Amino acid sequence: MRLGLKLFLGFFLIVGIAAFFVMRVFVNEVKPGVRQAMEATLVDAANVLAEMAAPDLKAGHIDNGPFVANLARAQRRDPKAMVWRFPKRSLDYRVTITDARGIVVYDSTGQDIGRDNSRWNDVYRTLRGEYGARSSPETPGDEVHSVMHVAAPIHDPADATRLIGVLTLAQPNRSIDPFIAASQRAILQRSAWLIGISALIGLLMTAWLMHGVNRLNRYAQAVSAGEPVAPPKPRRDEIGDLGRALETMRRKLEGKAYVEQYVQSLTHEMKSPLAAIRGAAELLQEPLPEADRVHFARSIQGQEQRLTETIDKLLALAEVEQHGWLQTRERIAVAPLLQAAADAVAVRAQAAGVGVDVEAGADLEVQGDAYLLRQALNNLLENALAFSTEGSRITLGAVREGDAVVLRVADRGSGVPDYALERVFERFYSLARPATGQRSSGLGLSFVQEVARLHGGRVTLVNREGGGAVAGVWLR
Repeated sequence: MRLGLKLFLGFFLIVGIAAFFVMRVFVNEVKPGVRQAMEATLVDAANVLAEMAAPDLKAGHIDNGPFVANLARAQRRDPKAMVWRFPKRSLDYRVTITDARGIVVYDSTGQDIGRDNSRWNDVYRTLRGEYGARSSPETPGDEVHSVMHVAAPIHDPADATRLIGVLTLAQPNRSIDPFIAASQRAILQRSAWLIGISALIGLLMTAWLMHGVNRLNRYAQAVSAGEPVAPPKPRRDEIGDLGRALETMRRKLEGKAYVEQYVQSLTHEMKSPLAAIRGAAELLQEPLPEADRVHFARSIQGQEQRLTETIDKLLALAEVEQHGWLQTRERIAVAPLLQAAADAVAVRAQAAGVGVDVEAGADLEVQGDAYLLRQALNNLLENALAFSTEGSRITLGAVREGDAVVLRVADRGSGVPDYALERVFERFYSLARPATGQRSSGLGLSFVQEVARLHGGRVTLVNREGGGAVAGVWLR
């Protein structure tokens, strides 16, 4: 599972569980909370009515006195009220009055007059000086709808310590069910909004975090693959600190690798000029005609200049590679570039008895560093000479393929064994030369590959039909 999905699911799970339990608590508390509020209201109303009914109950005409008449008129009223979007068009109270023995002497519905209610919890507890209340089904056997009964003692108006009856005020719970259902719906809707907004916030936070993590991942992947890549953009958080630490680590590690890599490359590039200087110096120690002496002296001077240029350019290449881009990029005519590379190996080719043919259109151009490309071609030509037989020819050419220009060095030598085709660009990997049986340093093709990479291209080496090999440098 991806890290971003884990973060999102973890955040959503935490918020979802928290929201579920909070929602459940609220939903479960709505019904008892509303009923407790209703009970408190019934307690107030029952005690007020008990005081109003006391004179008629003491006088013995509770069933036809002013209290009953006023209560009947009140129950016929139409409140025309709109309570929280719910209309209320009638009074839902039921009033029951019992005497001091618990016998019903008045019932606003006229149903239970004469019934003994002394064992009902509301009357029973009130007759003993306690608070009495109960909740009973609206009809026997009804487990859904119930009625709340709250009782208040009726005292003798002349003696407040003498209990003469009990007034029970009842209200069906279904009268408040719409309010409970609406409250629960509102809580569920707001909880759904809360979970949805939390999920959106979690998604945005996860996307923001994963954007930084993915940038670091792509950066690390590119660095490990040796590709040129810019350091991660600075951030003022732990991800930014990690990006800076990775970039610092990369620079330090690559700095150590560069020292070894370019010392080896420099050594490899110095061999040919030093060999030429050594040969010319040995010949100069012998008696020579003046023309030959001047020729070899100029050869030594030219090779010295080549060494100096090679050292400077390799140092420049190290700096460029450190940043992953070319400091010098110019339009280069391909034909003169190929001719310069061929001229550089002309003496060695003549000594080996191998011809070099240059084939390139006059209109071909590439973008890049002319020196680095020439050095890369020189390496390819020297490899081709090392594996070519006397009397054969090497073709140095360039063609356009699509939006790329391909520089090719084709020889008719011994070719590359199949087992070596995938390893020829590895550092220090080299094949024995057919003429001498000796191996080179194995840095030449690595150098060519690095030059191609810096130019945004690639290098290939394949065997040629009819014998030999073809090396291609693809430039865009």
